[in-house]
Amino acid sequence: MKAAVLYARNDIRVEEKAVPALEPHEILVKVKATGICGSDLPRVLGDAAHHYPIVLGHEFAGVVERIGFGVSKVKVGDRVAGVPLKPCFKCQDCLSGNYAQCKYYSFIGSRVDGSWAEYVAIPEINAIRFDDSIRFEEAAFVEPSAVALHALQHIRFEGGENVAVLGGGNIGLLALQWAKLLGAREVTVFDIDDDRLASASRLGADHTINAKHPDVEEQVKRMTDGKGFPVVLETAGSDVTMRQSFELAASKAKICFIGTPAGDITFSHKQFELMNRKEFTLTGSWMSYSAPFPGREWELTLHFLKQGKLNFKELIFRTFPLDEINEAFDLYRTPGAVKGKLMLLPG
Repeated sequence: MKAAVLYARNDIRVEEKAVPALEPHEILVKVKATGICGSDLPRVLGDAAHHYPIVLGHEFAGVVERIGFGVSKVKVGDRVAGVPLKPCFKCQDCLSGNYAQCKYYSFIGSRVDGSWAEYVAIPEINAIRFDDSIRFEEAAFVEPSAVALHALQHIRFEGGENVAVLGGGNIGLLALQWAKLLGAREVTVFDIDDDRLASASRLGADHTINAKHPDVEEQVKRMTDGKGFPVVLETAGSDVTMRQSFELAASKAKICFIGTPAGDITFSHKQFELMNRKEFTLTGSWMSYSAPFPGREWELTLHFLKQGKLNFKELIFRTFPLDEINEAFDLYRTPGAVKGKLMLLPG
């Protein structure tokens, strides 16, 4: 099979590789669509890969090509979305249903070979079936969508509140859609890119604010009657937006950090004191899993996607054949060139 193999920083080679052999309870998926995630960028453009060589890719969908011994829940020809986490299912965290906190996990596309290839082997429990009404490119969005929904479930979001989403990237625009779907009164998206803010408006944002404008503070005061936002979702992983979330939060607010920071974060003592003064709740959200594995986040994504209540098409910026993966990464090396999800179509 063809696979895009990462050998070192900025060294991806599309080459022939053996089709994975199947262990018991595993299936072989012919990959039809696979995304490039923001977490893949430091692995390719930096030194964050766990080891070399490695085939990355953990957002994917395809068709079951072959099944291994003991497989009973899926059959050859099924269309499936892939679940990348491989928990141990034995530790205390796993037994408590906290699979993302498993200390002994593996992960398809970072610890073991993933979906930037024509075929990937996964446990059958890591395959979520979907029907012909959903395109493969949309099904490859189930994983990032589940990440966004998991954050809202984690903070026990019940709707009826004004929500601020900091960051208009893919996770931010998915969080926007889920907040609206779950009954937010209004959702305001903050970003510094007008194209992203335009996408947010098309996807249902009630307000968009370019955070570079000097009157942001006044806009927020007018919008919230000076109270701030009762729910703040930080999705960019930026030190700027993480500090900004403290400023935007209302008294007794819920702040959730979904974005993963790439460097150290510094708060002034006055900024950090806002947590005391406002008595807001600050939490993080990690991955996309709940019990029973992989969780309602995955089931609900496919349910509402089938009903047409989630829009993933708006998020796809460009698609590339697997052979052109380096051209895709050339776009990431050009500041401002990527305006959404880049997706690979291996087969």
